[in-house]
Amino acid sequence: QNEEKWDFVLVSDIHEMGSEKEVKRKKFLDELSKKGFTIKKIEDTKLFYGVRAPPQIFWKYQCLLKNPNSRQQNSSAYQDVPATTRIRVVHFILQNTVTSDLEKLHDLMKKKVFETAFPLHKKEDIREILKKKWARWRVLFKEQPIEQIRCYFGEKVALYFAWLGWYTYLLIFAAVAGLATVAAGATVFSSSQVSKEICDANNTIMCPLCDQNCSFWLLSDTCTYAKVTHMIDNEATVVFAMFMAIWATVFLELWKRERANVVTSWELYGWDEEEEELALQLINNPQHEPRPYQHSYRRSTVVLILALLMIMVLIGIAHALVIYRAMAVAVFTQSNTSLLSQHADIVAVMTGAVLHYLTIVIMSKVGRHTACLAAFPQKPRTFSQRENSFTVKIFLFQFFTHFSSLIYIAFFLGRVNGHPGHYVRIAGHWRLEECHPSGCITDLFIQMAVIMVLKQTISNIMEYLIPLISHQIRKKKKHPQRRSLMLGEEEEAEDPCKRQWLNNYELNEVDVFSLFNEYLEIVIQYSFTTIFVAAFPLAPLLALVNNVIEIHMDAIKMMRLRRRMVPRKAKDIGIWLQVLEAIGILAVIGNGLVIAITSDFIPVQVYKYMYSPCTRENHTSMDCSTGYINNSLSVFHIRDFESHTKVLPVFKGEQIKEYRDYRSADDYTYTVQFWHIFAARLAFLILFEHVALCVKLIAAWYIPDVPQRVKNKILTEKHANLCDEL
Repeated sequence: QNEEKWDFVLVSDIHEMGSEKEVKRKKFLDELSKKGFTIKKIEDTKLFYGVRAPPQIFWKYQCLLKNPNSRQQNSSAYQDVPATTRIRVVHFILQNTVTSDLEKLHDLMKKKVFETAFPLHKKEDIREILKKKWARWRVLFKEQPIEQIRCYFGEKVALYFAWLGWYTYLLIFAAVAGLATVAAGATVFSSSQVSKEICDANNTIMCPLCDQNCSFWLLSDTCTYAKVTHMIDNEATVVFAMFMAIWATVFLELWKRERANVVTSWELYGWDEEEEELALQLINNPQHEPRPYQHSYRRSTVVLILALLMIMVLIGIAHALVIYRAMAVAVFTQSNTSLLSQHADIVAVMTGAVLHYLTIVIMSKVGRHTACLAAFPQKPRTFSQRENSFTVKIFLFQFFTHFSSLIYIAFFLGRVNGHPGHYVRIAGHWRLEECHPSGCITDLFIQMAVIMVLKQTISNIMEYLIPLISHQIRKKKKHPQRRSLMLGEEEEAEDPCKRQWLNNYELNEVDVFSLFNEYLEIVIQYSFTTIFVAAFPLAPLLALVNNVIEIHMDAIKMMRLRRRMVPRKAKDIGIWLQVLEAIGILAVIGNGLVIAITSDFIPVQVYKYMYSPCTRENHTSMDCSTGYINNSLSVFHIRDFESHTKVLPVFKGEQIKEYRDYRSADDYTYTVQFWHIFAARLAFLILFEHVALCVKLIAAWYIPDVPQRVKNKILTEKHANLCDEL
């Protein structure tokens, strides 16, 4: 029965006898035979080579890594090696076997000598358990079988699902807090004093939204928009932003504890990745010399320049989106369709968000190739270093792709556009768009909502449908045609391995970065869930729903639609933990800036305590924000319009008010109140960030990374080992 257990399958086209490709293939297979590998050939529309490593290789592996259970070479050593270890060791040897032409398997695949190489999904009990308890939609809300995932896919994949499950569990608390924030805002949907003043402003005439043939409009026309804005932008938002800053820290600290428990139960707490890689190199080649650590300032400079160039490209794309929105507002306001002209700013925001999503999809493809190009000059020493280098570069690229437009809306929209009579223009023609009269935070809300909803619906549907359709196409395309039998001819018995190998070959390919794609998707989602979450409190809820589906969708893809991934050992989630910690710090800064700059929270508080009627008279029954809207609008004289501005209908002698600015009616310079608000924004930002960061540091100190039980277990094991040696 052992004869039919194969560790890996190599696939090749059928080449002509004596051709260069056939010779290269034979040389590679001969090198494997010299190392004691058993090779089985099956011919179909392709050539399939099953390879099985000799037991001595795994005995060496266990001895080099000081496995106390295998000190002597014996026939049962082969049986005791877990399937994940066998696949990992064989994969390493296949990738590092060198032919007499100094070519490795990777080089041969580039030259089409071999098409692919993969481990097998086999009919075994653990696979059936995973299919039944994990890779199906019926078990959507059940606990994941992490131990079985580890035994089938290895520790690295198991840790990913353990981390994703832990993150999803803690998202419940963030989602409840977000819903509570929205519910608190909903209670003031119609009762907010600021909203009431906008809805009652039937005599407040606002400046036109464009230069040509746009009319003046009443502030009360934006009543509904104002109510929605103040449902998002209220005192509860500040509390929620602080809560999310603490939540991000607590999540990471509790994950560190959970990881310590998990890897200790797997006996991997003290495992050294570098030692394992050196052991595999020596098993493959006893004369191997370790590659020394190197650092080149020249190469690092090249990488830095490439990264800066790509960031500049992404900033340029963000500018293009700004130009689109400015042009869209001008075009939509002059549209003959009343619905479009009346809601030109909202339509421009939503179409801009859709364009931003399309940019994300396109640039994500470009970014992968760019990150590979940027990682090449560094020449990392190990696979882990190469993976870390690639991770940092692609994450930075994706981060700027996703957030460049959001940063503009949050911190620049409506603040660099000038004022009536002296607008800032693109190419001297199109006015930069302004914030809505009730604030800029709703624009940010819409942008985040559109991107998150599109990303979590369209992207996830495509992520599932593409492998499914691709698998069905491969199945039809590569399914062998049965040869018709002649009269009296008996059907030849099919090799039992043939069907299994063909079924695995028909599945979708995986590569070393397949798991990286899953990590990247969730980490970008985590960024949306924490950075700018003050503007979109429903982000944790959307993330929670997405992750519940994502876990089982990934499981189905791995078990049913993709070839088996090469198992890899790991004792943590790698550099992703540092990325998450960096996002946690950015979340504090981002949410502080949103409340201080984007939100109307600070201007309202300054008005209440310095300019409202409450400061002059003792009105205990009066809402201190009474009169805020009228106070926040500046007077503009029609005679000061730019010469090319054409307004319909013509007004004579009216004073037109401009929302969201504090300027003098005489020379349009900033008033004292503007500088009071500016100082208050700055003071709040410094206070919020320092308090939030202090709370984060206290939470990180208060919650130990490693539970005492784990520390005591490791201490006891060290003591017992020393006593045995003594």
